Amino acid sequence: MNSKNSSRGRQAGRNSNPRKNSPYKKNFKKPSTNAKPAAQKEDNGVRLNKYIANAGICSRREADTYIEHGSVHVNGKLVTEMGYKVQPTDEVRFDGTLISMEKKRYVLLNKPKNYITTMEDDRGRKTVMELVQNATKERIYPVGRLDRNTTGLLLFTNDGELAKKLTHPKHNVRKLYHATLDKKLTLADLEKLRGDVVIEGKRVFIDAVSYVEGEKKNEVGIEIHSGRNRIVRKIFEHFGYNVIKLDRVIFAGLTKKNLPRGRWRALTNQEVNTLHML
Repeated sequence: MNSKNSSRGRQAGRNSNPRKNSPYKKNFKKPSTNAKPAAQKEDNGVRLNKYIANAGICSRREADTYIEHGSVHVNGKLVTEMGYKVQPTDEVRFDGTLISMEKKRYVLLNKPKNYITTMEDDRGRKTVMELVQNATKERIYPVGRLDRNTTGLLLFTNDGELAKKLTHPKHNVRKLYHATLDKKLTLADLEKLRGDVVIEGKRVFIDAVSYVEGEKKNEVGIEIHSGRNRIVRKIFEHFGYNVIKLDRVIFAGLTKKNLPRGRWRALTNQEVNTLHML
């Protein structure tokens, strides 16, 4: 080989750029220093507290407490990280029980007498769950309670956050009852009921009270937002009256219109949206 050509060849070899000349130059690209592992890039999950709330267990705020105290396992591992995101294939257990983020369901029942508001009863008494057992395949829970002899509106849902909101007094959720008393309510006692009264050492504010129009004076409408057990009956007992019948006719803006006693119906989308805006 000519020495001159040999020298040129060596010079070309020193100056050649394999990245520039190679048809596979993309394979020589340096990895970005900002690249994240695949597991970190995936961001289509649901925050763990929201997942628990959507499963109907409790509110998001309460879920944070349970997570912090070690009540939640994901794929068999304890998770105490608040911002942890659950992926579609993850298995989530709450206190050892498998839970799932179900579709939200909202069912309104016109409760009859002699049914207790509980999920089950070890004494064999009839429960409200028997009346809504065919309402949905998802497991739903009563929002608040009506005692055994009280009739009227009772809402069921698996929406834990909404249930918490509707039962907390600070949200002033309207509950209107039609009470039938054992005797006529005097005008003087009616005036005493307009405001607040102290029941069992605790103040209860009565939003509104009046005689039921067109009925006898022992028929009274009373509106409250307290969620205390048997509170309407206790209010009237405080003034010397016994409640013979008690019917909840309005709950959070929902009414009994076209809903016979003992029957249920699913809420409309508009009703659900209204509840969330309360």
